[in-house]
Amino acid sequence: MTAERVNPPDLSPPAGFSHAVVATGSRVVFLAGQTALDGDGKVTGDTLPEQFTRALTNLLTALRAAGGTPAGLARVTVYATDVAAYREHARELGGIWRDLAGRDYPAMAVVQVMRLWDEEAMVELDGFAVLP
Repeated sequence: MTAERVNPPDLSPPAGFSHAVVATGSRVVFLAGQTALDGDGKVTGDTLPEQFTRALTNLLTALRAAGGTPAGLARVTVYATDVAAYREHARELGGIWRDLAGRDYPAMAVVQVMRLWDEEAMVELDGFAVLP
């Protein structure tokens, strides 16, 4: 089995990780955690929904660059610095998900963390997808 590292130019340059890894043979794409980083590596968005939108967009950008689509997402983990706020915005976040990724939902978990690598980040998403 070989693994192809995919780092789309639209995302912040990776340091110590790849944005996506395509494993040939089984065609599984492992997606690195994505926060609301813009192309310059700065966290954008002042609200949880704004940051969730950018983090999910970044995750899907990495997935598409690796040859996948949102329907191929098999597992996503959401790391939130405030689960109560996440629950408070759940309806809006669900709408954002549907707008960007559709209704083919992956297995998911939401985990509260004390903080994320990017100190200003409120949410981070990672996961893996299976490609045909």
